[in-house]
Order: sequence, then structure tokens, then C-alpha cells
Amino acid sequence: MRIGLISAATITLVSVTACSQAPQSRQSETMQTSDVAEAPGINITAAPGVAFTYRYAFRLPPKRISAAQEQHAGACEKLGVARCRITGMRYQLIGENDIRAMLAFKLDPTLARAFGKEGIAAIEKADGKLIDAEITGTDAGAEIDTLSSGKARAADELARIDKQLARGDLPASERTELQRQRAELAGAVATASAGVAEQRASLATTPMTFDYESGAGIRGFDASAPLTSALDTFLSSAQTTLAFVLGFLAIFGPPALAALLLWLLWRRLRPLLPERLRRPSQAPVSPRPAATMVPPRGDASDA
Repeated sequence: MRIGLISAATITLVSVTACSQAPQSRQSETMQTSDVAEAPGINITAAPGVAFTYRYAFRLPPKRISAAQEQHAGACEKLGVARCRITGMRYQLIGENDIRAMLAFKLDPTLARAFGKEGIAAIEKADGKLIDAEITGTDAGAEIDTLSSGKARAADELARIDKQLARGDLPASERTELQRQRAELAGAVATASAGVAEQRASLATTPMTFDYESGAGIRGFDASAPLTSALDTFLSSAQTTLAFVLGFLAIFGPPALAALLLWLLWRRLRPLLPERLRRPSQAPVSPRPAATMVPPRGDASDA
């Protein structure tokens, strides 16, 4: 009976520990804005125990993307590796004026909000705009509490099992079962410890990503500047049309030019060719045989 109770408790603790590894509900906020004062940010004092992830997307003139990316990287380097580290970078030239770039950081959580605002301000100075911002949070504190509770219960069960295994009068079958349960509980304790360490690490640093793309600050028609918007649309349409025409000429121009040169060469050399080569050859027409007159055959009575 005692082994049955321990087994049931072991299964329950292992289930709780496993379920505690499932991702917690996430709090997310997505907004589009171009005003630095309205840039989203969350103070860690307003959400203790929550591990946040920041992502900002910017659009700015293609020639200024590299400089803005360098400025953001320099701001991180000035903070020092203890408070800011660059964890990733990408700069991709897709077309002549089509650029995609990315810069990823890991920041001290107390600096994340201010660093994001300063990054947005740098983009505004480069005639760019913040076009998307997303802040995602995971309740790491609650996750740590759940894992710690499961770990404590598993540790209590381990202590009780160790007491029973210390008895010398246990039957072999019961000892084998207790050792199996002890191995399961030890694995659950190790898993819970690793989960707690992971959640504490997520609270120690805040990931932040800057995405850059080329283009005007706000696409489409802008009611505040209709002439500028119309001119931008005209230039964009003209550029697209010119690119199509040039592409068409690049594909079909060489074959057409080669055909034209061959035709001109033929016209130049044709008078020098013999008469029989200049005229299309005609097959000789065989004369049709003359029709032979067959006398009508008379009746037998005429003979």
C-alpha cells in the first residue's frame, strides 16, 4: 500500500514538473506610430517578474540605413558588454534601392525602455519612421514559483524514499520499485532546476531587435503633403516603367539586333550572287501527255 501511494505521488509530481515547462500566456502589444513620445516601453517596476522581448521596425531612405545601423551599434558599445551586447547583425542589398537590415541586442532590463526610445530618436533624425513595435512578455516569476514548488515536493519524496531504502529488511521487489521511483524523482528535480535557471536568465537580460527597410517613412498618400506624395508616386511609377522597358530591351534587344544585321548583310551581298541564287528555284513542270482519240465502238449490227 505504501509503494502504491509513493508511486501515485511520483506520477503527480513528474506531471506537475512537466506541465510547468509549458509556455506561459504571453502579453503582447503591437502598435504603429511615428512619434517618439508615443513609442511603447514598459518599466520593469510596473511588471515585476515578467521577461520582456522588444522588436522595433523602421523605414528610412536606403542611403541612411547603414549609418543608422552603425549608430545603434555604437550606442550599445558605449554601454559596455555588461549592460548591452550585440547578438546578431544583417545587411542585405536586395535591389538598387531595396535594402533589408537587422540588429539584435541583449540589454540590461533597466535600460531597455530608454535604449529603445533613443534608437527611435536616431531614426527620426535620419528622416525615417518607426513603422511597427512589438513588446512580448513571459511571466517568468510565476514559472519560477511553479517549478520551485514542484522541485520541493519532489525533494520531499526523495527524502522519504531514501529513508525506506535505508532499511535492511525490504524485499527485493519493493527495493527495486523504490529505486525506480527515486530515479524518476531525481530526473524531475534536475529538470525543475534547469527550468528555474533558464527563467532567471530570461529576467537578467532583455532581447531587443531593430529591423530596417528602405523606403519613404510612410507609404501611400499623405494628406499632410499631397504634392510630395504625388511626386513620390510619379517617380516610383516612372522608375518601375523604366525598369520594365530596360529589362525588355535587355532580353529581346540582342536577338533583334542580330536579326537586323543579318538582313542588312543579305541585302548588301544579294546583288553579287549569281542569277540562279538570287531567284527562288522552281521545279520543272513535266508536259502533260496529249489525249488520244479512241474511236467509238460501233454496234454489231453496223458490221
